[in-house]
Amino acid sequence: MHRRSPLFPLSSPWRGTLAAATALPGLLLLPLGCASSPGAAPREEAGPPPLQARRKWGLVIHGGAGVMSRDTLTPEREAEVRARLTESLQAGHAILAKGGTSLDAVGAAIRVLEDSPLFNAGKGAVFTHDGRNELDASLMDGRTLAAGAVAGLRHVKNPIDLARRVMERSPHVMMVGEGAEAFAREQGLELVSPEYFRTEERWEQLQRALEKEKAAGGKAPATGVSPRPEDGKFGTVGAVALDQAGNLAAGTSTGGMTNKRYGRVGDSPIIGAGTYANAHCAVSGTGHGEFFIRHTVARDICARVEYLRVPLQEAADTVVRDVLVKAGGEGGVIALDAQGAVAMPFNSPGMYRGYMREDGQPFVAIFQE
Repeated sequence: MHRRSPLFPLSSPWRGTLAAATALPGLLLLPLGCASSPGAAPREEAGPPPLQARRKWGLVIHGGAGVMSRDTLTPEREAEVRARLTESLQAGHAILAKGGTSLDAVGAAIRVLEDSPLFNAGKGAVFTHDGRNELDASLMDGRTLAAGAVAGLRHVKNPIDLARRVMERSPHVMMVGEGAEAFAREQGLELVSPEYFRTEERWEQLQRALEKEKAAGGKAPATGVSPRPEDGKFGTVGAVALDQAGNLAAGTSTGGMTNKRYGRVGDSPIIGAGTYANAHCAVSGTGHGEFFIRHTVARDICARVEYLRVPLQEAADTVVRDVLVKAGGEGGVIALDAQGAVAMPFNSPGMYRGYMREDGQPFVAIFQE
């Protein structure tokens, strides 16, 4: 068992002073941080901290929210989704278990989801009105408040990796379009042809959206109206992590909105809206991007935890189930605080989500379970 070191080493020049001091009647020297009172029992040497006092750490992920029901989601598709969510958790958790950083864990978890056609991010990105794929992502370090974000990407295989390069290797927070991709080339990140992102499922979603638009006269939605996704799902992926050193991080990645126009950018790459992390809280959101931006959803949750001192679950519930609902916004968030508490509220029928704590047991869910 580890024993407390002496207050001063035996070779210390204070040794003689200590000897003289201990000879004085009525003077009792105690190790730093100790207290005593007359008649107090001798203090036993402290053993390892109790289980509940040990530092907690873990990872939470999401794969989008929206209209999901057991009637529309086949057993085969549900099994695939749950398998990829579990793989994402395992990738991030493996890093945390080895003492890795929350930033590394968030990146690893999101890359798994970006590489899967099941989610609207990376490989599974939806199509714009012009038949292109435009990807956005952001990442934030809760320890330093450093952040990186990218938007309008067309060739970067893993946007979350470019967001980190922006954060760590540039003086900026956000880069967009061709400029962001030029930076990606300078950084040696993997670039792919536009065909890499094409999937028939997403292409068919665009065709259905175009047909509906044509039937409505081909008019864009009125000002202030945020269109609902064609498939009823807000396809964004994200992760938040707390590492063994107690540092939080958050990241989010998306393919945007089916049939979007005019270079529209949602909340996913907006720090404070779809992504935020500080020393108290980390949040990644998925839902009506315009509403998440207007109400700075991610930052609002963390501010309630930091300034109002309310529990994480209460803060997240208030913003998602009250503030957003009253505003007409739909979606959900994943959140993690510095004590390891997890919150995953959503106001839509379902949300792909999951978490893994120190015990290494993955939990994944889709519906109101």
